[in-house]
Amino acid sequence: MMYFAHEMSRAALMPLRMMTGAQSTLLRHPLNPLSRIPGARSVASAYGVFGDLTRRYSKPAFNLHTTLCDGERVDVQEVIVKRNPFAQLKHFQRSVARPDDPKLLIVAPLSGHFASLLRGTVEAMLPDHDVYITDWRDACQVPLSAGDFGLDDYIDYVIDFIDHLGPDTHVLAVCQPVVPVLAATAIMAEDGHPSAPRSLALMSGPVDGRVDPTAPCKLATEHNLAWFKRNLVHPVPAPYPGAMRKVYPGFLQLTGFVNMNLDRHIDAYRGLFNSLRDDEVDKVSRHREFYDEYLAVMDLPATYYLDTIQRVFQEFHLARGCFRHRGRLVNPAAIHDTALMTIEGEQDDISSPGQTRAAHNLCVNVPDSRRLHHLQPDAGHYGVFNGSRWREVIAPKLRGFIRAA
Repeated sequence: MMYFAHEMSRAALMPLRMMTGAQSTLLRHPLNPLSRIPGARSVASAYGVFGDLTRRYSKPAFNLHTTLCDGERVDVQEVIVKRNPFAQLKHFQRSVARPDDPKLLIVAPLSGHFASLLRGTVEAMLPDHDVYITDWRDACQVPLSAGDFGLDDYIDYVIDFIDHLGPDTHVLAVCQPVVPVLAATAIMAEDGHPSAPRSLALMSGPVDGRVDPTAPCKLATEHNLAWFKRNLVHPVPAPYPGAMRKVYPGFLQLTGFVNMNLDRHIDAYRGLFNSLRDDEVDKVSRHREFYDEYLAVMDLPATYYLDTIQRVFQEFHLARGCFRHRGRLVNPAAIHDTALMTIEGEQDDISSPGQTRAAHNLCVNVPDSRRLHHLQPDAGHYGVFNGSRWREVIAPKLRGFIRAA
């Protein structure tokens, strides 16, 4: 009922949003005499903020149409090379042949935001790598006929995508995927799979959520699984293609994201009001560029969400050595030919320092010469894979690690 009520409230607000949008435009038009009365610009700005807060944010585009290779600007085309019901494998195909560049699979998180959240990650790696990314589908768009999707299925998808890319593939897992990607790598290593990753980089994820638990980790342990199922899982309403599929809705996830830093978001929208009123075009553009991405969220399949809560955040299966994939015990010690790098942010309030580094304690048979850990000072969760610290410090270290693997 909550999902249905949410959709009804969106529909109810649509006429008001259209009316305030039109009023905002009229109050800003230089030929409208009302635009020159005191307070008119403030009213127009308030209407603009209302429109931003109530509109539906669609899946963002990557908008990476070019990159620089050896100082030359080349075209980039997005090509879907493999389609599965819950995800597709996307290739950022450059217009020049560079056979010596390493193949890099970036495994994007399935944790609320779309894969385009890693736009900056892809952009920094494109000049020197043949880049692919997992583009997860919004669960409300997947019909019930496609079947269910759980954490074991996630691992199957990772293995399938790595196998499709073939030998000598390097893998980067950002945030949530570090556990299933490490499990997939361990399974491929134990099976002697010819396409087992040549290197594995794990970035800011909960390999061991017991280390200095953050607010999301504490939330998971403060409630039992039945609480999550009762309060956070809802069926998708019609007319979505995935109608009646049980999901953790994106709008509930977004509520959690916003509440973690509520004061910061309130200040941001207060700033937007002032910028709209004062015609500060650049500031408005920067605000909307960030929030067009941040407020675009997707539904997660309920089975996958509940699996992750229980096995990763409540019972810590991988860290405790009891993680199973379809009944088979996963053994990270089987990894010996894959180089391992872990990356953390000193100020990460999602996956605190130490949670990702714990992978080194599990992968005991990776030679010391092929393992690396980097803790980035003054970086929060998003600053690890986006922004200046990522571009200027972390990405160069990652590129060097991959080349040396």
